[in-house]
Amino acid sequence: MDDIMVNLKTFQPDYGAGIHEPLMSLRCRAKGLTVTACAHAFFFCRLLQATRQKREGDSQGLKLGIIGGGHIGKQLARTMLHLGGMSGKSIQISTRRPETLGEFEALGVTCFYDNRKLVGWADAVFLCCLPSHLPHICAEIQDALTKCCIVYSLVTAIPLPRLKQLLSSNNILRPQYKFVESGLFQMWEASRTVVEALKDPAVIQATCPCNPNAEIVVNTKWMAAVFYAALNSYTWQRVTYMRALLFLNEACFPAKASTTSLDNRSELPELVCENFINQAFASTLQCNNTFPWFDLTAVQQRDSPFSQFLESTTSFQKVALLYRNLIAVLSTNTEDSMSAVSKKTSLSAVLLNPTKTLIHGLDGTFISKVEEGSSSDSEET
Repeated sequence: MDDIMVNLKTFQPDYGAGIHEPLMSLRCRAKGLTVTACAHAFFFCRLLQATRQKREGDSQGLKLGIIGGGHIGKQLARTMLHLGGMSGKSIQISTRRPETLGEFEALGVTCFYDNRKLVGWADAVFLCCLPSHLPHICAEIQDALTKCCIVYSLVTAIPLPRLKQLLSSNNILRPQYKFVESGLFQMWEASRTVVEALKDPAVIQATCPCNPNAEIVVNTKWMAAVFYAALNSYTWQRVTYMRALLFLNEACFPAKASTTSLDNRSELPELVCENFINQAFASTLQCNNTFPWFDLTAVQQRDSPFSQFLESTTSFQKVALLYRNLIAVLSTNTEDSMSAVSKKTSLSAVLLNPTKTLIHGLDGTFISKVEEGSSSDSEET
């Protein structure tokens, strides 16, 4: 049977997009938000990948779970596979319609419908579900989450305090975005795929967190939480705070780390202990201590030492540099670039005079042991 609407242009989905400026602007904003969210999730994964210690016989590295096989879930998976250098075996997707994900199964991604199984396997889980599905999913997976698993929510309608309540977890990341009026939204070019867009240096610059000229701005406290999440990963693996700082500097500023030696005391690392905890507590750390376990939800809701560092006028160039270091070199092998750690990085800024062993909270209080936060996940269709 012939399609009687085939020649009726007003019935076509894209009708008017090229002639009505408000509609075109809305489409560009939606595309820009998708590209930016995928870029920031990619940045988070690159940084978290740097925290994975190589173990004999362990070739998987970071294990990513995605709950939801809809538009956002698919774009995120494509970004990780095609730009992140991740193997399909390192990604699993849980969705109510796994039969629609043949594209990813062909690349080695395991696709199924079992949210509890997914969160028990993954190191980080992305929530890409519809807001209406989230309460049921949270109730389903709440007790299946491992303590070291980080939940990263791309469900825009559910605020962080509600997520914490639903998941009974403080190991959650949730970026918040706002639009700044600008005439540059055309740069997102809605016809390009997310992967194509993230190969464009101009797009990488536009998605840079803390960029004062960005049209789509992410909250600074999310950026701080990304780094505290990386430190939590080191703590979970019982990496001492000095080695954690060494690894983090190597991942973020490899050029400087590779040219800095322990004998060159004038060359200090970009990131030091006091960027993350206050000086009083830093002075109590002994060489074999780890960083404390940080409450990621608290980091995103109130000031922390690192959020204050990011908001200082001198830190923007550092932030832009580390973002480009982890995002821009898309053709390099992720595992090789992340796991190579220089042993010559200066640690003179964090060789502190130890007096006692205590764990420090973000509010300045002391507790007797590291409390391991739990995490959680959710699904999208």
